[in-house]
Amino acid sequence: MKNICVFCGSSTGVGNNYMNIAHELGKALTECGYGLVYGGASVGTMGAIADSVLAYGGNVTGVIPQAISDLEVAHGGLTRLEVVDDMHQRKARMMQLADAFIAMPGGLGTLEEIFEVLTWSQLGFHSKPCGLLNADGFYNKLDAFLQHADTQGFIKSAHRESLLISDSVTGIIDKLIRWQPSAVSKLSSQQAPTS
Repeated sequence: MKNICVFCGSSTGVGNNYMNIAHELGKALTECGYGLVYGGASVGTMGAIADSVLAYGGNVTGVIPQAISDLEVAHGGLTRLEVVDDMHQRKARMMQLADAFIAMPGGLGTLEEIFEVLTWSQLGFHSKPCGLLNADGFYNKLDAFLQHADTQGFIKSAHRESLLISDSVTGIIDKLIRWQPSAVSKLSSQQAPTS
């Protein structure tokens, strides 16, 4: 792995904890020799992780849609900033640039991004690890829901388990390093539609 994409928020969350986690993750990525790929903004936990990587001498590539850049929230001090036409291009470009993905605690955009790359993995469009940084149990209920969807037959266990989850920064990086892709196809053993 050379570059890790981190999905995170344009908000800071409640208190200082999430900003502190962003700084910790940025430091850890740099110390491990990984570059950061992220959404290109200067605000929220997005700005915090970029600032952390830069402060420790790491490389940061931001990918931001023109409409969001026009709101003057693009980070001005990145190693590289790519301005794209829309959100679809942003996600596709981040997927191309990254060798692994981590979702920090975040909102709708963060969830949408990690689930899209996880779905692409499930469909065999890429073989890159995807993880949740479950700081302070932020994703506990989401994990419980995914287990429920598995027991109800909507997610295969191998695909649910391919979403790596750790409560710590060092733990999630270690899981990304040790990850092996699933050999289970999304479309294998599917029931044929009935007429």
